Amino acid sequence: MIVVLKPNVAAEKQERLIDWLKSLSLNVNVSQGEFQTVLGLVGDTSTVDTSLLESLEIVDTVKRVTDPFKRANRKFHPEDTVIDVNGVKIGGGNFCIMAGPCSVEYEEQIIGIAKAVKASGAQILRGGAFKPRTSPYDFQGLKKEGLRLLSLAKKETGLPIISEVMNITDLPLFDDVDILQVGARNTQNFDLLKELGKVGKPILLKRGIAGTLKELLMSAEYIMSSGNEKVILCERGIRTYSDYMRNTLDLAAVPMLHELSHLPVIVDPSHATGIARMVTPMALAGTACGADGLEVEVHHDPEHALSDGAQSLRPKDFDTLVRKVTAIRNAIV
Repeated sequence: MIVVLKPNVAAEKQERLIDWLKSLSLNVNVSQGEFQTVLGLVGDTSTVDTSLLESLEIVDTVKRVTDPFKRANRKFHPEDTVIDVNGVKIGGGNFCIMAGPCSVEYEEQIIGIAKAVKASGAQILRGGAFKPRTSPYDFQGLKKEGLRLLSLAKKETGLPIISEVMNITDLPLFDDVDILQVGARNTQNFDLLKELGKVGKPILLKRGIAGTLKELLMSAEYIMSSGNEKVILCERGIRTYSDYMRNTLDLAAVPMLHELSHLPVIVDPSHATGIARMVTPMALAGTACGADGLEVEVHHDPEHALSDGAQSLRPKDFDTLVRKVTAIRNAIV
């Protein structure tokens, strides 16, 4: 249920209403917008007398929300959420590019790529230390050593870092990581999501390989209901009948997620296509359809990359991508 207050309500009257609603064993989320204040009520709202609420002088409208996701719902939070990552803003008209290798391999590799992507305009460095792979014989990442090398690249360049976390037990190793990424395989690992709701870091949540938008938003709800409101949604492609690319990049999901939710939405064209030459056109399309950012894989020597070299751009090609994305942004903003 949402309660929309009238403009210019006195603070003490608003607090009295919130206290009363909380006395009914409801959680009250307050969204203070420029023109209106919205109270989102979560819990057993059958105990609320809507007629009584509507009769209050400070209340404009009362609506019941049937969507199962509440905290991620734009009806509860009409204004766009803007997430600040060490000064880098994501959402609400702010566009962010995250770039780097699929896997951290060695010190010179990650630092060299970090410097290259920063020079081209990337604001956040991505790199995998823990790698979920389909085959148990493939490179699984450097794990703790990979995180140490990411921290070195962060110190060298000043770029915030994002890396994927796979297990609750590994969370203490991620102290220096600025954004924790939940991969497609863990989108419905609810124990992990609930634990991530207890940390103060932004969470980038990828859509499951066959996940619906409602399922993605319900996964975000797990994180948010546990106390962490800093969630970034990521469209990274879903499995369909397409037989020439790894996945199908569902770009219609971007404006639909913006309609349904206040959370930032970014696009990952690398995992979506699995083919380097497809990354730039899909990145441009993602930008044009209103994404709040991109996550792109970049490697200095894709042919010898330890993972996902086929979808990785060389630094010079990434530089071209950024210039084209900038042109698209200038045209649509």
